[in-house]
Amino acid sequence: MKRLVIGILAHVDAGKTTLSESMLYLSGKTQRLGRVDNKDAYLDTHDLERERGITIFSKQAIFHIGQTEITLLDTPGHVDFSAEMERALQVLDYAIMVISGADGVQGHTVTLWRLLSMYKVPVFLFVNKMDQHGTDREALIDELKGQLSKDIVAFDRQDEQFLEELAMCDERLLETYLNSGKMEKSQIRSSILERRVFPCFFGSALKLDGVEPFMEGMADLTVSPTYPEAFGAKVFKVSRDEQGNRLVHMKITGGRLQVRDAIGNGDWEEKVHQIRLYSGERFETVDYAEAGTICAVTGLSRALPGDGLGAERGSGRPILEPVLSYTISLPPDQDAREFLPKLRQLEEEEPELRIVWDNQLQEIQAQIMGDVQVEILQSLILGRFGVEVSFDAGRVLYKETITSTVEGVGHFEPLKHYAEVHLLLEPGEPGSGLNFALNCSEDVLAKNWQRLILTHLQEKDHKGVLTGSSITDLKITLVSGRAHNTHTEGGDFREATYRAVRQGLKEATSILLEPYYSFRLAVPEKLVGRAINDVERMYGTWEIVETNAEFTVLVGSAPVVTMRNYHQEVVSYTKGLGRLSLRLEGYKRCHNEEEVIQSIGYDAERDVGNPTGSVFCSRGAGFHVPWDQVKAHMHVEAYLKPERESQDSDLRALDRDHGDDLYDGDYSFLNTTANQGKRLGWNRRTVESDQQPKPSVKIQFVEPKETYLLVDGYNVIHAWPELKELADQDMDVARMKLLDALSSYQGIKNWQIIAVFDAYAVPGRLEEVSRYHNIYVVFTKEAQTADEYIEKFTYDHKKTYNIVVATSDALQQVIIRGAGSTLLSARELREEMQISHDQARKAYESRQRLRRANLEEVVSSDVKKRIEDITE
Repeated sequence: MKRLVIGILAHVDAGKTTLSESMLYLSGKTQRLGRVDNKDAYLDTHDLERERGITIFSKQAIFHIGQTEITLLDTPGHVDFSAEMERALQVLDYAIMVISGADGVQGHTVTLWRLLSMYKVPVFLFVNKMDQHGTDREALIDELKGQLSKDIVAFDRQDEQFLEELAMCDERLLETYLNSGKMEKSQIRSSILERRVFPCFFGSALKLDGVEPFMEGMADLTVSPTYPEAFGAKVFKVSRDEQGNRLVHMKITGGRLQVRDAIGNGDWEEKVHQIRLYSGERFETVDYAEAGTICAVTGLSRALPGDGLGAERGSGRPILEPVLSYTISLPPDQDAREFLPKLRQLEEEEPELRIVWDNQLQEIQAQIMGDVQVEILQSLILGRFGVEVSFDAGRVLYKETITSTVEGVGHFEPLKHYAEVHLLLEPGEPGSGLNFALNCSEDVLAKNWQRLILTHLQEKDHKGVLTGSSITDLKITLVSGRAHNTHTEGGDFREATYRAVRQGLKEATSILLEPYYSFRLAVPEKLVGRAINDVERMYGTWEIVETNAEFTVLVGSAPVVTMRNYHQEVVSYTKGLGRLSLRLEGYKRCHNEEEVIQSIGYDAERDVGNPTGSVFCSRGAGFHVPWDQVKAHMHVEAYLKPERESQDSDLRALDRDHGDDLYDGDYSFLNTTANQGKRLGWNRRTVESDQQPKPSVKIQFVEPKETYLLVDGYNVIHAWPELKELADQDMDVARMKLLDALSSYQGIKNWQIIAVFDAYAVPGRLEEVSRYHNIYVVFTKEAQTADEYIEKFTYDHKKTYNIVVATSDALQQVIIRGAGSTLLSARELREEMQISHDQARKAYESRQRLRRANLEEVVSSDVKKRIEDITE
């Protein structure tokens, strides 16, 4: 018998639970159809789920389609419970993605698709609610291909066109089709398994329309995995039953698990007391579980979600992380320290929840994904522990990173202790998190000490130095260190490692990051101006992607802190007609960095729990050295070496030759590769300059590059309210208004300005470049968009000119940034032009005042006397 683990995923309200109920009913697992609105769904087993009508916890059901046994994992669809869903992805053989035919691809749908791609899970799609008025099958297929994958193929109509579409997804299928005019079923199964083809079916789960063909197709087009003989298991969830027993949910990924087996992850080992196979609320106990089985076991007190047991490797931290933090207020009769272990139980069970104890404030903080989770958490605490808690208004979780490469040094040497650590801190790619590496010779530091330092780097949530927020997007590499044969203990390297990170962060250039939402906003056409103004007010970027007689659709991104409560506004000003979907996009540069840093008021040098300085020893006693003086006292040679100190004297000689005011004694333009803190020449080994051959010093004067401003014309017109209003009546007038404004701006800035307009849809159109007063105007050729023209110009001339691009197109912004050019949003361009005009007007008025000065104020006293003599 074929055994499969299949997860079902969807944006909230797409009909995921309804499809699950239909599949269970048609397979004979249930005798009647459960309904979410009737609160009797088979897989909504928790009271909170029945009450709210949403899936909160992942659960499973076991049913059969012919000779195929399917364990269906139902996962939460709401974005606030995404981490629960993400853990389940790691144990899936296949996934079902449910799409609402009425709403199409929504914000969270894209996030789910991205996660499925990252975890390499093959996907079947079911487009639900096709019975609703206005659904268009062909339009939906085009949308799925455009926003998710071009390899999505409709399997509900297997005609000649279907075979041609299928063949275009995989070269092997194409070759077979061209040779024989058909394709082998085994090849199609292989292509689906390798994510080269994504079968798509259409129907209505509520009316059981199209569900049975979907189930048959899924059973026919899937392949049972092969597993190794050695035991392995992946933990994806921890829960507790009604009696309080700790249940560890896992998938057996190799061999067999039996009751009383001792299993572990290499650091610990415990015995299995019971093996349960759950289906809905009910379970049966078994003596063993074969590979491919999803089961829950008791007896494991140390297993956590993400752990790999036996031969299975553990997984890293979830990609989706909390972005909001709330302070939990307990009743007066509850002691926070005593209540903390109870909340730790919930933290084990909820991957999206992190409980933090703030020792300085003596309070408990909950880091979560969204506001809905607050209400669920309150209900869980009341139901589990009988305690009614409250939460504050909440705040955004900021993060910090660096923009420069530095060497951090930590030294810990109280009496009879010794450790020194050198770490290379380098900026990482956005979204890369923290990465750790070793690049240290065992001749310098023994392997066991290196591994210990790496452990200490990984065990701590390192704080930044701007606000005390967690650091991210860094690569930290151990490059050097030193231990003492007698005095070094394991804890010494912990202290030195932490101090090395902090010292490096103090020397580096740090920036503050904040979480951003990616949004899709559909509003009535007459309200699009209000929507655009709102997005601009929230410091967001936007783009109009769809317009019809009734609705206009905007997509873009905005900070979580400004957009987190925007749902209520949309409902209010659209009278319930607007639709807003959000997904977490990641962390970007904070839009009001200085304001946030000032309001938090964090002082890194007063944070006694995270010291920035080091401890050295002299005359039998330890003494503290501030972070900016550590490198003057360090014992190990620096990894990042400055230029030879002899150059310093040569430059002083050059200074004498060319005059004292040439560089004013500042030699920082040499750009030495070491970050030296406040003290120059911290390397202890000094060499007299007259003992070294003097290098020739060549001064190069670089001509400043000419600046080009490229403006995405129609994008800016639709972004500026006054131009948008004109464009609705006459696009030519709006275009001329924009060109006049840019022409005036060119006269002030003296930049070369190119306004680019789309003409890609005009048949036979050739590229046209013309002059409008002092600027250039480009109309693109047929089949070329303004985006493509700007991207090509930027790529071709990025080494020749300083290029500035004005656009609010989110995708184009990413490409332009990647090319190293400067970026202005449409709003920022407007503000910059206004500021320049104001400055020019003030300068003109100032000159006019000087010209109107009285004659007596500007003539000499002799001339004044002569004039007086003549007039007398």
